[in-house]
Amino acid sequence: MKITFLDAATLGRTPLSDIEALGELKCYQTSTAEEALERVGDCEVLIINKVRVTQALLEVAPRLKLVCEAATGTNNIDLEACSKRGIPVRNVAGYSTEPVLQETFMHILSLVGNGPYYDAQVKSGAYSRSGIFTDVENPYLELDGKTMGIIGMGTIGHRVAEVAKAFGMSVIYFSTSGTSHCKDFPSVGIETLMKESDVISIHAPLNERTKGLVTERELRLMKPSAVIVNMGRGGIIVEADLAKVIDEGLIHGAALDVYETEPLPAGSPLLHTSHPERLRFTPHTGWASAEALVRLEKGIAKNIAASWQSDKA
Repeated sequence: MKITFLDAATLGRTPLSDIEALGELKCYQTSTAEEALERVGDCEVLIINKVRVTQALLEVAPRLKLVCEAATGTNNIDLEACSKRGIPVRNVAGYSTEPVLQETFMHILSLVGNGPYYDAQVKSGAYSRSGIFTDVENPYLELDGKTMGIIGMGTIGHRVAEVAKAFGMSVIYFSTSGTSHCKDFPSVGIETLMKESDVISIHAPLNERTKGLVTERELRLMKPSAVIVNMGRGGIIVEADLAKVIDEGLIHGAALDVYETEPLPAGSPLLHTSHPERLRFTPHTGWASAEALVRLEKGIAKNIAASWQSDKA
């Protein structure tokens, strides 16, 4: 079995031993669209994370029998073209729920808890010079008794809701699909959620319903003491609008793990605000804990083995 991984750099230093045990593995750290066309000619199993699987790519991969997404979302794959050629597509679901949950609250606690400020006070020597045992100039905010508003109540959103309850928060959510399937918490409209929430956490996919969902208009509905975190997909929040609201000091803060363009361009207005202390960033790492990467690799190997056995049967 000839296996080709076109963007193996997305798994970092994670061992690929489970995949290697299944056949002849050829890894490319990154692949442009043009390079991808040159690298799939003899592969039978294709592994990709962000590389696009297009009609053109399928046409130059006559031996291809399986496409494996090294993630959960498959929006980079032409599923219809694969289906017409009888090529199954397999993703790995559920491997990153807990790390996304953890990074979500890392950002929330950093924003409401003033972590970077307090750390800098001690490391800069300001605390040592203060002559007082504490710093109450910039007090942090409690989560207990506040309202968590979740945009996208899927598996991850529900886990965030459960942890928010453990902090003593009440929970409301906005259904991006319009179905309001979750009955554990109240479903509200987007305007109500933006107005009533003290913490807003986004856990939705990017589609026609969510693209540009949170604009300057929605952000201006937020409480001055509220924070917003996007762990879903870039493009759900209009970044220029967020930067403007941060510049004007209209909300307490925001945190992003995902961006409209990735990596985030150096000229992004988010990197040039007058209040950088109100922002927290991570480079799309919510899914990528050390443990999650191992689970992902094993999930890919399991998908390959199961499909191969099914094909032979």
